[in-house]
Amino acid sequence: MEEQKNGILLESGTNEIEIMEFTIDGNLYGINVAKVREIMMSAPVKAMPHTHSAVEGIFKPRGTVLTVVDLPKYLNGGETEKSDKDVFIITNFNKMYIAFRVHTVVGISRISWKDIQKPDKVSSGGTEGVATGIAQCGKDLVTVLDFEKIVAEIAPETSIQISEVSHLGPRETSSQPIFIAEDSVLLTSMIEKSLRKAGYDNLTMFTNGQELWNRLCEVKQAGDIENKVALIITDIEMPQMDGHRLTKLVKDDAELKKIPLIIFSSLISDEMRRKGRQLGADEQLSKPEIGHLVDVMDSLLKKKK
Repeated sequence: MEEQKNGILLESGTNEIEIMEFTIDGNLYGINVAKVREIMMSAPVKAMPHTHSAVEGIFKPRGTVLTVVDLPKYLNGGETEKSDKDVFIITNFNKMYIAFRVHTVVGISRISWKDIQKPDKVSSGGTEGVATGIAQCGKDLVTVLDFEKIVAEIAPETSIQISEVSHLGPRETSSQPIFIAEDSVLLTSMIEKSLRKAGYDNLTMFTNGQELWNRLCEVKQAGDIENKVALIITDIEMPQMDGHRLTKLVKDDAELKKIPLIIFSSLISDEMRRKGRQLGADEQLSKPEIGHLVDVMDSLLKKKK
């Protein structure tokens, strides 16, 4: 798996993703391979008191204690029969390692982000749904789950905390125009509320990199870049166009490259940091560090002035 992951990590702004497909009760789901660190057969789990009902407990592979989330129970809302043939997908995002129980792992498909569509509110369960996208992998439609939202629901303290902004103390209002690309409905709301609380009141939110890029092209054509966009913040994982592809397009453009660009993603790791640096990102921050994001925004905009 590491070889496969390194292959895509070494490429720059290709707008491609590798989806690991797995099943739960015969239904096909997917996760970004960049979030996966290991796959292993399920093992005995020690139950923990006073936890979310979907938290199965903990286990300790090779000396490291990991939390196990019963994904079938989380998705179906009730107890599910466990089997020795179940699989643990060990993930790493938001600087956390978590194991998710699934029934089988099918394989890995490499596709373009353009092959991933945002589900409508009916099929995704409205704004509270946990499907972040529907991927066309060969002949199969794969439901890509929003693992960040799942973990945020199970343990809210691990997600963005607006209180971090309060700790920054009194702040002045800034009307400098900020463009933000983030596909998660939950995180979009939390980021917007946090930045407005921090005094940034001129925010334009986009649901993916393609939408933000289209707007940038309009701004460039109008010849008013300086007054229309002062800073760009982008997630990495997004349908249609990911944050790395967006970064490459911006930083390869003679006029747009002057705009400071921050990658704000749960996927920031040493490998991803190298890739973002290669693409020209001005800063790269890991979610959910919203207070740090505000500090970096302040610094970049002050430098730009």
